[in-house]
Amino acid sequence: MLPIVAGILTALAFAVSTLSSARASRLAGAAPTVAGVMAVGAVLVLPFAVAVTPLPAVPPGTLVLATLAGAANVGGLLLAYAAYRVGAVGIVSTIASTEGAIAAVISVLAGQTLAPGSGPALAVVAFGVMLAASGGGRELEEGVVVGRARSLRAAGLAAGAACLFGLGLFTTGHVSESLPAAWIIFPGRLVGIVAVGIPLVVLGRVRVPRAALPFILLTGFVEVIGFAAFTAGAREDIALTSVLASMFAPLAAVAAFVLFRERLARRQIAGIAFVVVGIAILGVLAA
Repeated sequence: MLPIVAGILTALAFAVSTLSSARASRLAGAAPTVAGVMAVGAVLVLPFAVAVTPLPAVPPGTLVLATLAGAANVGGLLLAYAAYRVGAVGIVSTIASTEGAIAAVISVLAGQTLAPGSGPALAVVAFGVMLAASGGGRELEEGVVVGRARSLRAAGLAAGAACLFGLGLFTTGHVSESLPAAWIIFPGRLVGIVAVGIPLVVLGRVRVPRAALPFILLTGFVEVIGFAAFTAGAREDIALTSVLASMFAPLAAVAAFVLFRERLARRQIAGIAFVVVGIAILGVLAA
C-alpha cells in the first residue's frame, strides 16, 4: 500500500511542480529557475538532515550515489525547464514522464529482471512518445502556435531530461534503503547550488523577475514533497513507485489545457494516451 500512496502523492507533487516551473522558467529562464528551486529545497531539507535525521554510518559509495542521483536530477531539470520555455507543457511533461520506464530499462541493463509483459508495455510507451513528438508544429501554447522547429527542440530537450530523470530514479531507489530521505534529497540541492547557482552569481547573471518568485518558491517546496514521497515508496517497491509517479504527465497536461490554453494536435493527444496506457500496464505488472 505504501508504494501506491507514495507514487500517487509523488505524481500530484510533480504535476504542480511541472506547471509552476513552466511558468517560472518562462519568466526567469531555465538556469535561474533551477538555482532558485535548489536553494529553496536546500533551506527546507537542511534542518531535517542535520537535526531530525542525522547522517548514519554508511559507505562513502552510498553518498556518491546520492550525489549522482542529485546531479542527474539537476541536469534533467535544466533540460526540462529549457523545454518548457519553447514547447507545450503537455508534450514536454509526457516525454519527461517516461523517466519511470527509463529507470526500468536501466534496471534491466544492471541485471534485474522485469515482470513478464513489461517489454511490450515499454514498446507502447516508446510509440506514444514518438507520436507525441512527431505531431509538433500545430499545437497552441497560450493561444500562440508553437511552430515545428520549436516543438521538435522541446521534444529533444524533454527526451534528454527523461533519460537523466530515469537515471536519478534508479540511483535513488538503490540508496533509499540505507539513507534517510533528507540525506537523499539534500545532495541534489547542494549540487544545484554549487553547479548552477554560484556560477550565475559570479557571472552576474542572476536576474529573477519578481513575478517569477512565487512560482520558484512553490516549485522548490513541492519538489521536496515529491522526492520525499518517492523515497518512502521506493524503499518497498521502486518499480511500482516510479511508474505511478510518472502519471504526473496526464495531470499536468489536463491542467495546462485549462490554465495555459494549450491545444494539441490529435496525433499528440493519441501519443499521450499511449504513454499513459503503457505506464499503467507497467504499474499493474510491477504490482
